[in-house]
Amino acid sequence: MSRLATLPRRLALLRPLRGTTCTARSYSTASEQRLDNRVKIVEVGPRDGLQNEKNIVPLATKIELIERLAKTGLQTIEAGSFVAPKWVPQMANSSEILSHILTTPPPSPHPLTYSFLAPNMKGLSNAFSILDANPSSFSTESNPSPSKPSLEMAVFASATETFSQKNLNASIAASLEAFRAVISAAKETPYNLRVRGYISVVLGCPFEGYDVSPHRVAEIATELLEMGVDEIALGDTTGMGTAPRTKDLLNCLRSAGIRNEDVAMHFHDTYGQALVNTAVALEHGIRTFDASVSGLGGCPYSPGATGNVATEDVVYFMESLGMDTGVDLDGVAEVGEWISKELGRGNGSTVGRAVLGRRKRKQE
Repeated sequence: MSRLATLPRRLALLRPLRGTTCTARSYSTASEQRLDNRVKIVEVGPRDGLQNEKNIVPLATKIELIERLAKTGLQTIEAGSFVAPKWVPQMANSSEILSHILTTPPPSPHPLTYSFLAPNMKGLSNAFSILDANPSSFSTESNPSPSKPSLEMAVFASATETFSQKNLNASIAASLEAFRAVISAAKETPYNLRVRGYISVVLGCPFEGYDVSPHRVAEIATELLEMGVDEIALGDTTGMGTAPRTKDLLNCLRSAGIRNEDVAMHFHDTYGQALVNTAVALEHGIRTFDASVSGLGGCPYSPGATGNVATEDVVYFMESLGMDTGVDLDGVAEVGEWISKELGRGNGSTVGRAVLGRRKRKQE
């Protein structure tokens, strides 16, 4: 049962914090996350990073990318998506990827969690068919095992009605109602899976502009948490976010009683503001950040949006501030250079290029 299931359903309006105009709802009085120097990087390259590639990426390349990333010290890797292939052709072989992870877990320095999107019951059922064929090959929340990979399912909502219709062909309310069954089924025995809830375009919508209501984002996050999701990933899908609006959004969520440990940030670097916004979130107390190796990514339903913030850049930035990511920067830089060449594109990480350039100079 969700940790929120026993909380009162009645939600009260809170006075907004200084500097924000939001009066979002509250369901929790939980204390803030203890501030420390440990940061979790969620690697989204194999899914969010590849989904927008024009040429189909071979299954073997996707699996090798995951295996290479697994060796770098990352804790969570977003590996695929159980969506209809006609909408996102790059994700057509996610079943094969999940099967490979379960039957031949990639070597890693510590246990890994692999995340897969499952936006509806059909997608979740496809994932369950793989799990049913390998019932003892994964760790669950009720029966954890450090020697087996953990799995996470993810649903994705939108902060604006127009983007919701473009991305999910449904209203925000209808999409949330559909997620309820997915979340419940994923967390039931025998699967007992962790569930992540994405909210897209939280800091700007390609169709409705910059003025995305932080109050509405807080309401959607509240509903997802009440349904039982374990973490809310706030997506600046367009890269339109700025430092002041990132601060206002996080203040709004705080005033709604949403804890820092239940929030992750997912920044795109379209306007070069991803690390600035990351610094704001870090100062606010957020300790989980999505990133994509070599800055791979983009969104098929967000015209003009470029890649995610590069994992190499985030790792270097965090460690320059004295934060501990647990990620091997040199190792990730090597993976970024390799996948860039495989895709026939330039390396999108400035830090990755610098790390490899420095190494080359030392070898000369």
